[in-house]
Amino acid sequence: MRNSWWGILFLVVIGGLIFLLDAVLMPFIAGMILAYLADPLADRFQRWGMNRPLAVSSVFLVLLLVLVASLLILIPLLVQQLKQLGEAIPGIFAWVENVLAPQVEVWTGYDLTAELTNVRETLVENWRDAGGYLAQALGQIGRSGMAFVSWITYVALIPVVTFYLLLDWDRLLGNIANLIPRHWADDTFRLARRCDEVLSSFLRGQLLVMLCLGIIYAVGLTLMGLNFGLLIGFVSGLVSIVPFLGFIVGLVIALVVALFQYATWWAVAGVILVFSIGQMAESVILQPKLLGDKIGLHPVAVIFAVLAGGNLFGLTGVLLALPIAAVILVLLKEVKVRYQDSELYDEHNADDQTIIEVSSSYHDELGHRDERESP
Repeated sequence: MRNSWWGILFLVVIGGLIFLLDAVLMPFIAGMILAYLADPLADRFQRWGMNRPLAVSSVFLVLLLVLVASLLILIPLLVQQLKQLGEAIPGIFAWVENVLAPQVEVWTGYDLTAELTNVRETLVENWRDAGGYLAQALGQIGRSGMAFVSWITYVALIPVVTFYLLLDWDRLLGNIANLIPRHWADDTFRLARRCDEVLSSFLRGQLLVMLCLGIIYAVGLTLMGLNFGLLIGFVSGLVSIVPFLGFIVGLVIALVVALFQYATWWAVAGVILVFSIGQMAESVILQPKLLGDKIGLHPVAVIFAVLAGGNLFGLTGVLLALPIAAVILVLLKEVKVRYQDSELYDEHNADDQTIIEVSSSYHDELGHRDERESP
């Protein structure tokens, strides 16, 4: 019982430090998560004969190349499509008002024109006020220059912290393992392995699934010649962090754009085909290969964890939300297993086992008594 109180006190102290040092901890928490994600790649480079510093430097070189390629290829295309979207918005409103709204009113009796007018007025009003908001934001940045510099410094520290944590990752884990009380070691290591399975399944596996789905949707819609195909695919892959949400959001947006651009059922069929291919690839290839049979976090748990972490600890809480949710999930499953194995869960079987043990002991005692009394 005394050890349990020490554990509770330790968790309270850690929670208090996170609350008090929220902004300062952000680059360290982000660096720790990035080091955790990159450690398998560094270990693979080491298995290929590199020493640890060279392996870590190679990981950073790969990440730098990916980042530069993304900035040079994807960012200009996305900016171009966002500009095209801004230019096409008036035409989209006119099409919805003149074509879609009458059809919706015929089918459902709902007047979409009034709602469209309210949306248009809201956008126009906010657009006019955008300059004032921007001026206020710039003025605030000027008045709180030190805060802005601190934020830039924290962001710049993330790759530095990641490098040094990744460089000493195995040694740090070994030192933490040596601090664990020996009578807790077996259970702690077993639970840590389960937490690693959940985190690797969700963070590494789900991120790769999101990337692959975004590529499939973007390439398919772009080959169709659909406007904003790259942007729609990117958004769909990003929202796919919640299963089926990316499929639903992307499909709805792509269908509206296809009807506005082509106004044919063939375009609708093409969009449905692209997203169907993406879902088939996710179910048949991506999920089994990238996630396997590991247990991930439930979408509702993900949403609640992120919102609760952000509300309690700000950006640091958002970064810690998924790792903490994974640990809580593993601990709850451990509690469930121990509860189902306890007498409280199945008292009848426990009583039967007690009767069997008592009866066996009684017969053993009789046997020993007969042996003592025999001549």
